[in-house]
Amino acid sequence: MRGCHLSGSVRVTVTLPEEILVEIDRGDRNRSRFVLEAVRREIVRRKLEALEVSLNHPHPDSQALEPAGLQEWFQAGSQDAAELLDLQGGTEIHWVPDQGWVEGKE
Repeated sequence: MRGCHLSGSVRVTVTLPEEILVEIDRGDRNRSRFVLEAVRREIVRRKLEALEVSLNHPHPDSQALEPAGLQEWFQAGSQDAAELLDLQGGTEIHWVPDQGWVEGKE
């Protein structure tokens, strides 16, 4: 993420322990860039964590859709569905009660 720019940015005040600032300054003289990169990584990490939780504990309504299969869902979808999914790609998964989505065929 080197070279990220700060155009359209808003100044914020963040309080950090002095020893953290010393560590930041050792690795990168541009504190704003360092903090921006760290925050972006954390946002991605949290999104992935939330996705994992969702996959392991899906909403009950999604369980009702599982027997129809992805192919049927895809065909019933909008014209834009072809842009969202590659039915030939990815890893096959299936629903297992009390476990969630698992890899492989049933």
